[in-house]
Amino acid sequence: MLDLSSLTVPFFASLALVIVPGPAVLYIITRSVDQGRTAGFASAAGIATGGLVHVAGAALGLSAIIASSSIAFSALKYFGAAYLIFLGVRTLLTKPDPLAEMTRSPRSMRNLFSQGVVVQALNPKVALFFLAFLPQFIDPSRGNVLTQTLVLGAMFIALGLCTDSLYAFVAGGTGDWLRRQPAFASAQRYVAGAVFIGLGLMTAVSGGKSK
Repeated sequence: MLDLSSLTVPFFASLALVIVPGPAVLYIITRSVDQGRTAGFASAAGIATGGLVHVAGAALGLSAIIASSSIAFSALKYFGAAYLIFLGVRTLLTKPDPLAEMTRSPRSMRNLFSQGVVVQALNPKVALFFLAFLPQFIDPSRGNVLTQTLVLGAMFIALGLCTDSLYAFVAGGTGDWLRRQPAFASAQRYVAGAVFIGLGLMTAVSGGKSK
């Protein structure tokens, strides 16, 4: 079984990876700037939960299926990209209501959480990342491979949730200041929509970071 000393290297390797901003971090920052820290935290929790899907997939061998099947990979990739583009188009088409901006309540945290789950769960690069990353630190001589995979995957997700929440905290504070600026009210939906569409296109046509 994994002990504290055997977790040191994967801990720092995971920390180095989750600190670097990728599509998931950009998604959280956009939500935080647009709707505040609470929305950012809900999105970060959704991203972490979606990541657990890939941890389970890696543990059960589903990631290997995705890696070996171009059809499965392409289907998941384009479905996830389409969802991000859908979020962007919907944001662009939703016109701000000046009166509502003065008295608005935050969008449902459950909705933001669910969106985060879908965005991360439908990212095939995350599945491939876990397939490549976790086996480097698994030693069959230490015990059950399934247990080791789940422990290492959970550690990576927990670190990601911590750093993502920090991004949400900082970006949410910036968003509070921006929303007090007159020009931001009319521009924020275009910025947010463009980011979502850009992430969707990036998911569809490029490689890059999984986190």
